[in-house]
Amino acid sequence: MKYMMLMQFGPLSGLPSMDTWPPEDIAAHIQFMHDTNKKLVDDGEFVQAEGLADPGQTLIVRSGVDGGPVVTDGPFPETKEFLVGWWIVDLDSPERAVEVAAYVSAAPGPGGRPLNMPIEVRQVMSIEPGEM
Repeated sequence: MKYMMLMQFGPLSGLPSMDTWPPEDIAAHIQFMHDTNKKLVDDGEFVQAEGLADPGQTLIVRSGVDGGPVVTDGPFPETKEFLVGWWIVDLDSPERAVEVAAYVSAAPGPGGRPLNMPIEVRQVMSIEPGEM
């Protein structure tokens, strides 16, 4: 089963903004993520992972009513949490998905302390050939 694990961030998460961390703590955090991805690859569970740019660089695009796209800055000011990255993993069970998410949640933050980041786990929907 494939699962998407979504890493959330924002003021409600209680996590300090990464731009306030000492450089060595940022390096340790990024190394943890690289090591986690390598382990998932080595275990045959890795499908894809990406980090996202700062939400201040976000654009909201709508099709528009008169033929051209309507582009605005985003996210909306009332947004409290935002997506900072994701993994897609191919795992044997929902229990394994929880195990991997809990491991990632404990990524090191300032001073090496586990962040306890909220990780949203969602099964990826799939349609088998011939089901349509």
